[in-house]
Amino acid sequence: MVSGRYLIALLLFLALTIGAYAPAGQQIGPPATAQITLGGRGDSVKFAVLGDAGTGERPQYDIGNQMATARTRFPFDFVIMLGDNLYGRQQPTDYLDKFERPYQALLNAGVRFYAALGNHDDAAVEQAYPQFNMNGSRYYTYVRKHVRFFVLDTNVLDPQQLAWAESAMKDASEEWKVLYFHHPLYSNGDRHGSNVELRVRLEPLFVQYGVDVVFSGHDHIYERIKPQKGITYFVAGAGGQLRKGGITPSDLTASAFAQDQSFMLVEIAGNELVFQAISRTGTVVDAGLLQKRPKT
Repeated sequence: MVSGRYLIALLLFLALTIGAYAPAGQQIGPPATAQITLGGRGDSVKFAVLGDAGTGERPQYDIGNQMATARTRFPFDFVIMLGDNLYGRQQPTDYLDKFERPYQALLNAGVRFYAALGNHDDAAVEQAYPQFNMNGSRYYTYVRKHVRFFVLDTNVLDPQQLAWAESAMKDASEEWKVLYFHHPLYSNGDRHGSNVELRVRLEPLFVQYGVDVVFSGHDHIYERIKPQKGITYFVAGAGGQLRKGGITPSDLTASAFAQDQSFMLVEIAGNELVFQAISRTGTVVDAGLLQKRPKT
């Protein structure tokens, strides 16, 4: 006959074991670290990260409100957009409903948005839309203090773009190199997952030219990947909508959250990058500090 003490221990063991393989839609990985705070670092680069946002529905507006609230304590200057910036119809009224109104408070405060293109975006229109700051180009680069940002169009990674990307990364002299684009090289999202073809073409360049961190969307989840060849990859594609399923973690998953919409806040100062992932309700679901990759 099984003793009560043994039965309790067995149930606890099973609960912990099952928790290690949490079903899709549950938070995976360590809880947010309370000691990780943003702001207060001198001469830092502060920005937000938003992916797959443009639905025009209530959750997108909720995220916009949370971003505006977060900015009162962490005054970020700009937002990087990871593609699928507008879903469905993309007429002038849709830019109002699916972008300008959800983020009106940020736009009024002078926050700039820098967009990458996703597979649901009308590239020709969005490239010319002033608020996305693409200046007519589907891939581009810009600098904020000691950080160089590179924006790629992974819908059509043609030889011309690939040559431009290699040249731009090679010539960049800034301390930090940050890449962002729509399709993730690493992802455990149930809908799409990793794009291995892109990984084969891009990852060697990232390693060779000292890329520090990469942000992507496409899967409607938040996931932080354990460093791969010295580079940390984030999937932050839950800015507007979720999908049935979510994420099935693997050994590559450092942390993940797929039960609600989310966005990220990032601060880079000196050799450190500090981040928080925040849910639609304002809960910090992941946080951490990354050290810059050592130069080779």
